[in-house]
Amino acid sequence: MGPEFQHLLLVYTAYVIAAGSPGPSNMRIMGVAMDQGRRAALVLAAGVVSGSIFWGAMAATGISAILTRYAEALIILKIFGGLYLLYLAFRAAKAALTAGEKPVETAGTNTPETTSSLYRRGLLMHLTNPKSILAWIALVALGLGPGASSYTVAAILFGCAVLSVTIFCGYAIVFSTAPMVRFYSRARCWIEGTLAIFFGVAGIRLLLSRT
Repeated sequence: MGPEFQHLLLVYTAYVIAAGSPGPSNMRIMGVAMDQGRRAALVLAAGVVSGSIFWGAMAATGISAILTRYAEALIILKIFGGLYLLYLAFRAAKAALTAGEKPVETAGTNTPETTSSLYRRGLLMHLTNPKSILAWIALVALGLGPGASSYTVAAILFGCAVLSVTIFCGYAIVFSTAPMVRFYSRARCWIEGTLAIFFGVAGIRLLLSRT
């Protein structure tokens, strides 16, 4: 097993752990999948994947490393990212408060948002998250050992892109199954309330973070 292959395995393992762990993107995909169905969740996931691949390309070309040297740029991203998470918290809280006004039978069959709106929402969650930039820089640095070739860079981007599609679309598919939709219909208020708290805490932490 060559050193480049070992580096790739480390990168892929780290990416699976980072992308697969519960975070704002995964939580929102889960909520949309149970509330609006598989198609809506897959569109949202496509936006998340696009954002992830974008920052991966930036990290591979070194552009995002330059960006991190300018504190002002990261501060702006933090502000936009934190405010966007607070906006998602507001939407989830509103959904939780109005859950009782909707017949339980209709939960999970809501009229989905437009395709462009869902895609933009997923894209913004990643593009406005400075932690995505820093995570990708760490991943690329981890995978590019001494004498790494352009093949290694391409393998990192392609492999992580495949993993990104698998993970985020997997969340969309699993949480849009009939048992999950039925669970959502019974616990919509609690689920949206939990999402509201999660996004709210994440947004405040991002706005107050110093790194």
